[in-house]
Amino acid sequence: MEINTHNAEILLSAAKKSHYPQDDLPEIALAGRSNVGKSSFINTMLNRKNLARTSGKPGKTQLLNFFNIDDKMRFVDVPGYGYARVSKKEREKWGRMIEEYLTTRENLRAVVSLVDLRHDPSADDVQMYEFLKYYEIPVIIVATKADKIPRGKWNKHESAIKKKLNFDPSDDFILFSSVSKAGMDQAWDAILEKL
Repeated sequence: MEINTHNAEILLSAAKKSHYPQDDLPEIALAGRSNVGKSSFINTMLNRKNLARTSGKPGKTQLLNFFNIDDKMRFVDVPGYGYARVSKKEREKWGRMIEEYLTTRENLRAVVSLVDLRHDPSADDVQMYEFLKYYEIPVIIVATKADKIPRGKWNKHESAIKKKLNFDPSDDFILFSSVSKAGMDQAWDAILEKL
């Protein structure tokens, strides 16, 4: 499939099922901690500066944001997890919203699960990965902020993340940097393969 990434726009934001787009375009969801660089990942992948708003305030995405890409597919940005300043009640509401989308959406082809290459995955990261494996949702692990670590240490960090996640070698694992665009082509290859 040829995709013109320049033809991308935010389509809508949804809080519940009845708000989702009603068609059969394939969707790739993006999940990760609040400050893992999800918006930067979307902007880099779509060659845009501010399509997804990056924010100094983690926890800004509170709805499912659907991005239409060339009328052929969509990215769905789900709220970042693990952000402390949100009340427990809010967090539970987000959790239910994300779970409903991930477990019932027929358009969903895979989840790009973003982790920060510099740190061991958090309990939330591990839980997300286990959740996706449990529901047999194809997953692509993208380790962001690779530019912040010397290349010589990438393997060590990658191994630590895989060990903590109990990583399944049949899944894709991609080292990514929105600064140098490292990993962008591999990420597109992995995504298009899932469509």
